[in-house]
Amino acid sequence: MRILLSNDDGYFAPGIEALDRALAGLAEIVVVAPERDRSGASNSLTLDRPLSLRRAVSGYHYVNGTPTDCVHLAVTGMLEQLPDMVMSGINLGANMGDDTIYSGTVAAATEGYLLDIPSFAVSLASKRGNHFDTAGRVARELAERFMRQGFTAPLLLNVNVPDVPYDELRGFKVTRLGRRHKAEGVVKQITPRHETVYWVGAAGEAADAGEGTDFHAVANGYVSLTPLQIDLTHNAQIGAVADWLGQ
Repeated sequence: MRILLSNDDGYFAPGIEALDRALAGLAEIVVVAPERDRSGASNSLTLDRPLSLRRAVSGYHYVNGTPTDCVHLAVTGMLEQLPDMVMSGINLGANMGDDTIYSGTVAAATEGYLLDIPSFAVSLASKRGNHFDTAGRVARELAERFMRQGFTAPLLLNVNVPDVPYDELRGFKVTRLGRRHKAEGVVKQITPRHETVYWVGAAGEAADAGEGTDFHAVANGYVSLTPLQIDLTHNAQIGAVADWLGQ
């Protein structure tokens, strides 16, 4: 069993170290992660310059690119044998609802999925980061379950873990993505050189957060497991657009 680990917080982040520790002894672990924090990088690939692959004293490999670059490079060029699984994380902060569109954590797992490798994105659902060990234990349990009983279809699973001691978790729930309100406006500032700069505003509050959503599960102490797919086709509108075109 070989597991490729990546993230979007950087190879030095405590979350990836916690994930590595949690999976120790379960499989051969290879870490390929960005050289710096690339949160919010989504599924971007670096196409305008070459990438560098280096190895830190920890043994982790790091790339001067995006989370997607890391997994793509590892699978298509670095590793002699394909990994049996990709695990991305443990992210510091939740990746639920609309967040998944922007998330580099989810993007790293998505790249594994696109390369036909079962992939998991694991996030600790707070910015405090008190219980990476809880998320690590959940990740190991999921990996062990997958090793005992794999999926017949390709799998891309988004996992969000409440930031509480493991014994306080109420269990696991299979969920759908919720939705947020519109994000807050950009924050305008003037630099010491009298230039105007803008900070992207904070994400909005959860709007669709009812029972069955990832927001609801985590808020009530459950680990949220959301199976994702890549097909963005709005099938319900195909007929309407065809009618609009007179087809």
